[in-house]
Amino acid sequence: MSKQDLKRGNGSGRDAHMIDARGLCKFYGPFAAVQDVSFQVPRGQVAAFLGPNGAGKSTTMKLLTGFLSCSRGHVSIGGFDIGSERIEASKLIGYLPENGPLHLEMTPVAILKYVGVARGIMGPKLQDRLDYVADKCALGEVWRKATGKLSRGFRQRVGMAMALLHDPDVLILDEPTSGLDPNQVHGVRQLIRDLGEKKTILLSTHILQEVQAICGRIILINEGRIVFDGPTDEMGNRDNMETRFRELTGAAR
Repeated sequence: MSKQDLKRGNGSGRDAHMIDARGLCKFYGPFAAVQDVSFQVPRGQVAAFLGPNGAGKSTTMKLLTGFLSCSRGHVSIGGFDIGSERIEASKLIGYLPENGPLHLEMTPVAILKYVGVARGIMGPKLQDRLDYVADKCALGEVWRKATGKLSRGFRQRVGMAMALLHDPDVLILDEPTSGLDPNQVHGVRQLIRDLGEKKTILLSTHILQEVQAICGRIILINEGRIVFDGPTDEMGNRDNMETRFRELTGAAR
């Protein structure tokens, strides 16, 4: 595999680190939101990014996607530096932020067409991608309704469709099942499992059952630092995972 192949996101097998974070730090004056965070996620892996509220999860995800700049450290996506090669790196990323902004006066189809054109997707290819995300995110019944009139769950699904529209190699998802009913949660989990066979997925969630259902690895952050990084089964079953989570984040003391 050539370096250029890796940079194009075409790395084969699990040795291609599609997400490569090294020594990430983010300071706000004297406060360190993220401190020396390092991890790599290969193609074909679904990794959970866990931590209590205020631990630095969302900040780290914004650093990975280039929404925030690093105070120190380095991020590359598919071989592209997120700082110096932002446009190329962004082509590989589908990002679902927590409570992401939507144009509430626009319909889902209008929003997605706008996003598609902004990403350079046109003609039959755009229609194919619109059909795909409408199906996978179950948006058919609200396709032409104003987004501002939709429930929180449907808005979340529009955000997921935006993240998937350009068929990215890397998905970074912040609370992807927030606001969904049990049937919708099941559908999104299955979608993530299917996508994870070929794509790199890093997702944040507070639902430990969700982690056990779809994630093969856990990266746990507390007070801006990584305190655990390993296979999901090393955290035990659901009850043991809750206990271990509390121990690692100091809540059990």
